[in-house]
Amino acid sequence: MAASGRLIGILLIGAGVVLGVAGGVWLATNVSEGTLRGSGAAFGAILLFGFLVLPLVGGGAFFLARGTAEAKDLSRVREQRRLLDIVSTRGQVAISDLVLETGSTRDKVQSDLYDLVGRGLFSGYVDWAKGTLFSVEARQLQGRHNCPNCGGQVELGGKGLIKCPYCGAEIFL
Repeated sequence: MAASGRLIGILLIGAGVVLGVAGGVWLATNVSEGTLRGSGAAFGAILLFGFLVLPLVGGGAFFLARGTAEAKDLSRVREQRRLLDIVSTRGQVAISDLVLETGSTRDKVQSDLYDLVGRGLFSGYVDWAKGTLFSVEARQLQGRHNCPNCGGQVELGGKGLIKCPYCGAEIFL
């Protein structure tokens, strides 16, 4: 869909430019031959550019921008899906491995992980100090009062997040 939006945008802009050039040449030729007066050429230019060229170019720019934004969103979803697949498949993975495999940064991996937790797509826990991410079924983590990493008493840290005050592990529900 994103590629088609960009393609439609490029085609509309191209059609607007071609119509504008062709119409401008036609108007200029008729004025130079004397078959069209200046006032008629001005009116024709207003009609041509106001009702054909500008709407085509404007619509094309809209579709092009929309298609580009959708392509960026789709790319982010693909990155998050890849991250989720890696963690779910392995169960335990080093964050440095995730950074290398996804071609991303640690901050980007962390941001994607929080986004997945917020959408309810990932459950598990992470030890940021050791740099390890663990995928655990949410039902295994529900109702726990101890950290699965160090065994310390845990406290609620936010929506879907429990943070261990002892080791710093974040448990995602």
